[in-house]
Amino acid sequence: MTVPGGGAAEAAPVIEAVFLDVGETLINEGEIYGRWADWLGVPRHTFLAKLGAVLATGGSHMDVFAHFRPGFDLAAEERARAEAGVPNGFGPDDLYPDARACLSGLRDQGLYVGIAGNQPVEAAGQLAALGLDADVVGISEVWGVSKPAPEFFARCAEIADVPPDRVLYVGDRIDNDVRPALAFGMQVAFLRRGPWGHIQDDPDALRRCLFVLDDLAALPKLVAMHNAEP
Repeated sequence: MTVPGGGAAEAAPVIEAVFLDVGETLINEGEIYGRWADWLGVPRHTFLAKLGAVLATGGSHMDVFAHFRPGFDLAAEERARAEAGVPNGFGPDDLYPDARACLSGLRDQGLYVGIAGNQPVEAAGQLAALGLDADVVGISEVWGVSKPAPEFFARCAEIADVPPDRVLYVGDRIDNDVRPALAFGMQVAFLRRGPWGHIQDDPDALRRCLFVLDDLAALPKLVAMHNAEP
């Protein structure tokens, strides 16, 4: 775990609300992508290697699907998977081990805690079934706006009813989380895990983050220490 030191971090206002991304922040997507590889008939290591290569050149996971199945139609494939009894999505086994304690540790400080990420409508029910300790769950397809749009981050601040500079957004992607949250005036914790967290890099943006983390275990304590500073 790394905590950047610098004037920006030292001058940051008290944190009143924390919003956490979903994929690779709270939910481990490794098995999810593994099941997609199985569905497409591709060895898992081959699929994941291609995913890393595509991300490194600025592509997305949808490009990987299209590589292995030209003309890939996500909605049609998800319907086919559901009909075959192997629906897409996540469950309790996909939750990162540090997620529950982190959320509870933040709530115990009296902070407003939200979960907000780019996810399909179905993710709302899947997250609700996990019974996570959060004040609100924001799903991009439900909200009608996705990251990196500034309106997504504005929605978070509006729901928490606090100024953007008193919101800490926690995520694993520099393009979708770090840069746009900083641009909107939020404080940011970058979580270096998952493919995007290890492939994407922007030293200037990371220097502006309040925290750079390898996991969520220490986040509640770091926030408490930050808020206790004179």
